[in-house]
Amino acid sequence: MVMSRVARRASRRKKKDYRLRRRCIYIAMRLAPIIIRFRRDRREWVRKEGEGCDEARMRRNARRAVKAFIDLGPVFIKFGQWLSSRPDLLPQPYLEEFAKLQDDVPPAPIEEVRRIIEEEFGSLEQVFDSFDEHCISGASLGQVYRAKYKDRDVIVKVIRPNIHYTVERDLEAMRLLLPYAVRFLDPNIAFSLESIYYQFVETIREEMDYRMEAENLKRIKRNLRSERYVMIPDVVEERSSSRVLTLEYIPGIKVTDVEKLDALGIDKARLVIRLHRLFFKMLLKHDIFHADPHPGNISVKEDGTIVLYDFGMVGRLDASTRLKLIRLYLALIERDPARAVNILFSLGALAPDANRYVIEKGIALAIEGMHGRKVDEMEVKALMELANRTMTRFPFRLPKQLALYMRMASLLEGIYLALKVDFQFMKVLSSLLQEEGLIRDAYIEEIRSSIESIVKGLSDYIAVAPMLRDYLERNLMEDSSNSSGSGRLGSRSKLSSSSALIAGSIITSSLLISSAIIMESNPTLGQIGFAAAAVVIGAIMIARKV
Repeated sequence: MVMSRVARRASRRKKKDYRLRRRCIYIAMRLAPIIIRFRRDRREWVRKEGEGCDEARMRRNARRAVKAFIDLGPVFIKFGQWLSSRPDLLPQPYLEEFAKLQDDVPPAPIEEVRRIIEEEFGSLEQVFDSFDEHCISGASLGQVYRAKYKDRDVIVKVIRPNIHYTVERDLEAMRLLLPYAVRFLDPNIAFSLESIYYQFVETIREEMDYRMEAENLKRIKRNLRSERYVMIPDVVEERSSSRVLTLEYIPGIKVTDVEKLDALGIDKARLVIRLHRLFFKMLLKHDIFHADPHPGNISVKEDGTIVLYDFGMVGRLDASTRLKLIRLYLALIERDPARAVNILFSLGALAPDANRYVIEKGIALAIEGMHGRKVDEMEVKALMELANRTMTRFPFRLPKQLALYMRMASLLEGIYLALKVDFQFMKVLSSLLQEEGLIRDAYIEEIRSSIESIVKGLSDYIAVAPMLRDYLERNLMEDSSNSSGSGRLGSRSKLSSSSALIAGSIITSSLLISSAIIMESNPTLGQIGFAAAAVVIGAIMIARKV
């Protein structure tokens, strides 16, 4: 009996391994030509700095890649969407084509959907007053239906049948194939892709648990309860589980449906401002933010109220990272690219060997654009090409939460471009930071960070003092061993004077170097540091005369 159970388990494991191997072979065959074409396109893009490339060919190759990802199923559709927000990895033609990758998949048979609902709650006829079997939205991980519950219109989101098996199988196949795929690519891409893969695994598993999505929704709704122009559906708790999520039905117009917005007289410029204020308030003030604001997840009511849907993909920033982002935006508002670059390095958003000069110049141009000032087109073109080459040679290894922030920002930009309105991001951001009292916190953090830099500089330099003192003691004592008593007394005096001089010199050097570094980000504190160094130098000179 025991042997038969062991044999059955071994047989199932063998079948599972066989199916995984077959899937790996199929994926490899579909992606091998894509990877080879991409390798050639990316090398050409980097070598020519984006100028004079065969963009038509690159777009054709990118479309083939998008089709392959769609054919390979939900995991690869999601992964392609992740890649679409990484300009350090994909040439521009690929970015534009991958941005079109829609999470739109034909629904599963209604019989399988019914089975999942009934496994969770019982007979469908008793669970809901009525249930419309026509799927109104089919995505890669789930599908959405309308129903009535206790005389209320509701939306029922049901996980795709067998999706957990499909996702875990394909994630394992990706893990096994990744080391082989990166051999055909640049080392820098390999460095980034490994990081992206593990971030992606964590995120897609979170999206498959509807209990987690319900908690995300309730938390964000609680944080935004004072915002009068935002609506978030209520969760119907007694009809929600890990595989089924039932929500209040709130209809609206798709945020990018320009014709309907115009017909209702909706002010599109005001709408764009409200959207950016809303999402950047979540990012910079709250502990959780909606990380998937694509047009399908945002609608607008007739009075201009914004309705948010789908809280499966969210980001969470700790207080330290949030303050660094506020400092970054404050540097952009104050038109200080050098300070912005320092903060990007501290966030880990830039590789240590990234070209600081190019990044600073690129940020300076971005600041001019965000403030609404005209920049010379020839200068923009030259520096954008240089920046593109730099980004592709020094890919980022972004933490997961910063990667989600980049995705959020890029999707918001897509909405703004679709609505075609005049919009100055810096004005909106500056107003938000002032109204929410975030500027004071940013300045306090800026001063604290600067003081830490000075203290670290002092600690590093003072650590050298004992070694120098020991060296001088040994040498001066050797000299004094051949001298008279008075000579020894003079040597001790000389030693004491030399030690004081060394200590003072080290403190002065550390103050000067630290102040020079801090001057870029905090001129006032830097000037105080220079003044302190001058005081120490004066004290040393007086001590030597005495």
